Amino acid sequence: MTAESSPERRLGRALAALRGLSVGDALGSQFFAPANYPLLKRRALPDGVWRWSDDTEMACSVVAVLAARGRIDQDDLARSFAEHHGPDRDYGPAVTRLLGQIREGGDWRALASALFDGRGSWGNGAAMRIAPLGAYYADDPEQATHQAEISAYPTHQHREAVVGAMAVAAASALVADPAGVPTPQALLDGVIALVPRSAVGAGLRRARDMLDYGDPVTVAAVLGCGRRTTAHDTVPFALWSAARGLGDFERAFWDTVRVGGDMDTTCAMVGGVVASGKGGTPPAAWRERTEPLPPWAPTLAASS
Repeated sequence: MTAESSPERRLGRALAALRGLSVGDALGSQFFAPANYPLLKRRALPDGVWRWSDDTEMACSVVAVLAARGRIDQDDLARSFAEHHGPDRDYGPAVTRLLGQIREGGDWRALASALFDGRGSWGNGAAMRIAPLGAYYADDPEQATHQAEISAYPTHQHREAVVGAMAVAAASALVADPAGVPTPQALLDGVIALVPRSAVGAGLRRARDMLDYGDPVTVAAVLGCGRRTTAHDTVPFALWSAARGLGDFERAFWDTVRVGGDMDTTCAMVGGVVASGKGGTPPAAWRERTEPLPPWAPTLAASS
């Protein structure tokens, strides 16, 4: 075992990504409120404590399972999702029903595969929660994509949702590389090489070709920004924005949120990926304004 693959080092990386994810999620969520629209134009911060959503709650379960098992155990993950489901955290109706049925003793395998007339969900939920897993496996990006694939199935079994999770995990793993943060081009090249051909993959190739575009609104018009809440409408733009904002959490956040769409989710993805790498930590003032993680979420102190 190398130092980078030790349980403590891996968990530390995952927790750094989780904090970035939670800040992006919580602050992005604030701009769904019409009263905050003028603040967005000025890049000003809303008052009060910023509450995170289902993105962060589910990401905490991912990290908790990794901390306990050192890998993804699907049964443990499904159980954690169900037990910690907060009805006021903006879950989608299909996932809310699914988690309720799991709490009542239902088998997640049958329940998740039956969603949407047996096609499974192709939503962005498996991707929104997965950046900490990628950081955990920064020493092994291929394993990051494998574990991300496994993690998607308890709730999302459509190919595009699964590939979306793999892509975000791959990005986070590559950004957290102990050798240093990649260039934007190298990041997207690396992600494309690690995920199977798919609509998500096609979107990532378009995102790579648009890295020299300076206007996020134009890029989002081509790639999507989560308005349809599907993986292929969300992940390519989120990883374009993360690639352009590596090492600069503030820039990455504002470039992401300004285009609208599923802002808590795109900002959670971007925040988790950027915070995985050197220089990507959210500003201290932003961390202080973000709601603390739940008491059951793992910490480095608890793991030692």
